Amino acid sequence: MDEPVPPRRGVLDTSTLILLGRVAEAHDLPEEPLITAVTLAELTIGPLVAPTDEERAARQAHLQQAEAAFDPLPFDRAAAHSFGQVASSLRRSGRKPAARAYDALIAATAISCGLPLYTCNPDDFRGIAGLAVVNVVLRDDQPKGSSKSAGPAGAEDAAT
Repeated sequence: MDEPVPPRRGVLDTSTLILLGRVAEAHDLPEEPLITAVTLAELTIGPLVAPTDEERAARQAHLQQAEAAFDPLPFDRAAAHSFGQVASSLRRSGRKPAARAYDALIAATAISCGLPLYTCNPDDFRGIAGLAVVNVVLRDDQPKGSSKSAGPAGAEDAAT
């Protein structure tokens, strides 16, 4: 049986970018992975809130790697209009858009560009009308009790 072919282009959310090294199957990712300016903004938080010099250096290296590897999709006028749709979808589903503001902005960018969103946290994007969400499965090689914010960028520390 042939394996499903992922879309050629797709947006990685911040947690998926941070955890790329733990993705179980590389063929589950888009051929051309993209990030948003919002993800890049989240990554800039990591070095600033790192608890140790070692962690700060690792997070800074991760940020610089992302800056070198990606030309982020902008949060532009079309994304701003899509954000209204995202926020209203979240409210209708009983969720508060402000609680996951970064995720909502990333989702709006993906919608405005007509791209699927690849995430290892699909529940973060549940209930958003018009957003194609692709669940990215991670290898279970993290020790029990590790938090999802253990990634080197640390954006999740500040984003949640």
